[in-house]
Amino acid sequence: MTIAMLDSSDRQSQDENMCASSFTATREFSNPDTSILMESVVERANILTAYHHVKRNKGAAGTDGMSTEELYSYLHENWHRIRRALLEGRYPPQPILSVDIPKPGGGFRTLGIPTVLDRLIQQAIHQVLQRSWEPEFSDKSYGFRPGHSAHDAILQAREYIASGKRWVVDIDLEKFFDRVNHDILMSRIARRVADKRLLRLIRKYLQAGTLSGGVVSPRTEGTPQGGPLSPLLSNILLDELDKELEKRGHSFCRYADDCNIYVKTERSGQRVMKAITQFLRKRLKLKVNQEKSAVARPWERKFLGYSFTLNMSPRLRVSKESVKRIKSVLKKEFRKARGRNIAFTIETINPKLRGWVNYYKRAECKGVFEELDGWIRRRLRCVLWRQWKRPLCRAKNMMKKGLGEERAWKSATNGRGPWWNAGSPHMNQTFPKSLFTQLGLISLHDQYRLYLRSL
Repeated sequence: MTIAMLDSSDRQSQDENMCASSFTATREFSNPDTSILMESVVERANILTAYHHVKRNKGAAGTDGMSTEELYSYLHENWHRIRRALLEGRYPPQPILSVDIPKPGGGFRTLGIPTVLDRLIQQAIHQVLQRSWEPEFSDKSYGFRPGHSAHDAILQAREYIASGKRWVVDIDLEKFFDRVNHDILMSRIARRVADKRLLRLIRKYLQAGTLSGGVVSPRTEGTPQGGPLSPLLSNILLDELDKELEKRGHSFCRYADDCNIYVKTERSGQRVMKAITQFLRKRLKLKVNQEKSAVARPWERKFLGYSFTLNMSPRLRVSKESVKRIKSVLKKEFRKARGRNIAFTIETINPKLRGWVNYYKRAECKGVFEELDGWIRRRLRCVLWRQWKRPLCRAKNMMKKGLGEERAWKSATNGRGPWWNAGSPHMNQTFPKSLFTQLGLISLHDQYRLYLRSL
């Protein structure tokens, strides 16, 4: 059955407006036999769900330059050929586009961006494999799983600390996504998948070359970040770690390659660190980053951007590193703002503020939101002060906002720098919080209070 048979071109706009859930609920996928899973991968409901998932996520084009908007018409013309190649085990994945993005803590993270067609097929494989593995994954594994979130992991960690386990074994895997051993990963997948075609296709995706600087380099290890299949593959591999920790009776939370184990004493923490480091090295060929890993008090470490107070009933707080990170992101926008309308700058930073407060709304210390609000308003006043440039322009603008003439001139000619003036009483009076609110600026503290009221 071809994609053209599933959806004719005159129904494209209707189909593309449907939500993915409507396809998911169509019917149960067939072929429970793991020796013919490729038939489930290319099945109508599965492919349509995968298509809507890829289209909704958008994303950059891969090495072939095809965009998500072009995918539908391409499938309409070529799906019959692609489907046959998949079922016959002849489908060749395209090279992955290598893109470096800056990491929050410095340095760069390399993303591998598959073509949109390969993203579609990977997503279809993901959906089929997830049905088999998801029920078996540990309840203490929270990353890349439906019904699990980073907030769930953080709340579980707080419960461990409140129960008296006030030492944490903070394990960070060194370049995890770049160091995954293909043979070990494929052996774990083969325990549940008997379809040789699907196993060969997954290995082809793992070994797909990386295009960087016009040169395609072969890949012998790692599962590139950027493809829909990588998160599930990482959970399949690290599920063995989860099962080992459960077997030993440890209290732990794992989110992707971040794993925290909570114990009662430093001595037991050191013992656990040594044992788990050896387990990872011998069984999974993974290396623990000694610089970023430690046995310490939970309030001295951060976990998924949060930290904890040292109370017997600990409260969640935003880690200092997370505050530095959002300030660094916003500073880049403020540097671009000198030639922009202030309302446009506010419109630009609002989505970042909304996303940040939505993630950190679980924090139980409101001071960080108030401090950041004040810092953001001061930065915006600093932008305005720089835009006004000359004393005459500064004085006139302050008088327009209601500042007295004598005080406006005295302030405009004080010889102080933009940052000092941005925090001074005359600029606070000229541009109070209420004026920024009228311009549409989101208040982190107000958003946080709204969340608390909704509880």
